[in-house]
Amino acid sequence: MYFTDDSLLPENQAPLIITAAPYGPIWMPPDYPEEIPVTWAEQVQKAVDCYNAGATVLHVHVRDPKTGHISKNFKEYSDQIGRLRAAVPKMILQIGGSISFAPEGDEVAHWQTYDTRHMLAEIDPKPDQVTVAIGSSLYDPTPLMSLEDVQGTHIANPKALWQFANMVADATPEFYVEHLKRLRAHEIQPYFALAHVHQVEIVERLIRNGLYMGPMNGFFSMVGGGVAGVNPFDLMELIRRTPHGSVFTYQTMMRHSWPLASLCITLGQHTRAGIEENFWDARKGGKRLTSVQMIEKNIRMARELGREIATAEEARRILKIGTWYNTVEETLFNLGLPPNRAEGQKGFLVYDTDGRLPKAASPSSVDPRHLL
Repeated sequence: MYFTDDSLLPENQAPLIITAAPYGPIWMPPDYPEEIPVTWAEQVQKAVDCYNAGATVLHVHVRDPKTGHISKNFKEYSDQIGRLRAAVPKMILQIGGSISFAPEGDEVAHWQTYDTRHMLAEIDPKPDQVTVAIGSSLYDPTPLMSLEDVQGTHIANPKALWQFANMVADATPEFYVEHLKRLRAHEIQPYFALAHVHQVEIVERLIRNGLYMGPMNGFFSMVGGGVAGVNPFDLMELIRRTPHGSVFTYQTMMRHSWPLASLCITLGQHTRAGIEENFWDARKGGKRLTSVQMIEKNIRMARELGREIATAEEARRILKIGTWYNTVEETLFNLGLPPNRAEGQKGFLVYDTDGRLPKAASPSSVDPRHLL
């Protein structure tokens, strides 16, 4: 993203979109019994509470009330999306594409198979977005979690921590090329889950090769081992390298959420709040917060800086829900990316102009079947 002299002034920034992540797939109900929703009614009410608090995007994981575990039953996903559509009709519903990575028994924490994750495109009624990991990497959240952070939970156990330390986010081209194709066919917007700048590069290559044509929205998953951590230079490089026309938020672990949220609010980015990543207020030894309280704190921080909070209608417009592009050039142009290089063209790439508003070039000869 390109920052001009007036980019940090709140009146020139898009209203803040807050994503609520209240379902906590890594936790079990006894870890935070007063806050982790288990019954269908509780899971729906949590969405209502987060929306009323000011969140306009809901990051959805579906918990099986019979077991307390995150569900892998796709009928339950469809049924729950239907309930949420009725309860919070204006909210953007975003399904977590990993489904459930929490370990069961002695297994290491892992993401579901490609075929299982592809089934998210078949959910009916459909969500607005599905998160899509791009590029496999170690995905170890434990460097950013202290024993004090997880005290009183089932993760405060050396075996459980070791299981999470060995988690790999599995997303090779075999997965994401096909998954993007299926989401497009069902008109579900992908929400790119990117863990370091090289994954941003992969998405740009997908766009330049015609393998994805649409808005580029997503979140930076800055969780520690094998991916970006909380070094602010990593955050700034991710922000610097994302296209001007894209919309991004962030994800990190525990009390690190607060300094990163303040940076994102200041820099015109967007935030995410909820127990999926964090239990705590900012101060060490402070109190546990609910997802709603975290949303409310994000709003207070934004208002102190003069940043407006997005309404549901504004969030839908900013994220371009329902918008698709039909050519490589249209996608590049709308994202503020330079055009593809024409044969024999030398130098840096800009759009041709006669002094008026530039127009996208004619369709590219790039073969979209070309793999990266």
